[in-house]
Amino acid sequence: MAGIVPPFTAETAQQKVKIAQDLWNTRNPEKVSLAYTPDTVWRNRDSFLKGREEVVRFLAKKWEKENGYRLRKELFAFMDNKIAVQFFYEWYETKPDGMRQWYRCYGLEDWTFAEDGRMKKRQMSGNDVPISEEERWFKDGVDVNSFPISDKHL
Repeated sequence: MAGIVPPFTAETAQQKVKIAQDLWNTRNPEKVSLAYTPDTVWRNRDSFLKGREEVVRFLAKKWEKENGYRLRKELFAFMDNKIAVQFFYEWYETKPDGMRQWYRCYGLEDWTFAEDGRMKKRQMSGNDVPISEEERWFKDGVDVNSFPISDKHL
């Protein structure tokens, strides 16, 4: 992700977003953390983080809880060294009775990049909505980039 540096164009901002999407879909906290500066600052919902070590711990805990995680990010806006994205991801938790409850998170992120192309600031706001198995978009075998997302979901 560091290979694309600011100032961004429409093309490079779009590339940056899809690279980030693919990286997050690995669910590998250590690998994901390398896209951020060592002193990166995050706000993820109600969590405030500083530095890669905190990011790795946060992501490991996140993906322990969020089973079946599949993410799609879309470019919302960009300027100079900043990118805003709209995202959707699905995940499930296993209830005590063994049943799976699926959720879709709808949200926005605000990213600021260092000169070397790594992200130095990330702010995320998102809302988890319970969904049924039938309502899922990103089922196994579905390309997250090709699923048509209608205006009723935006």
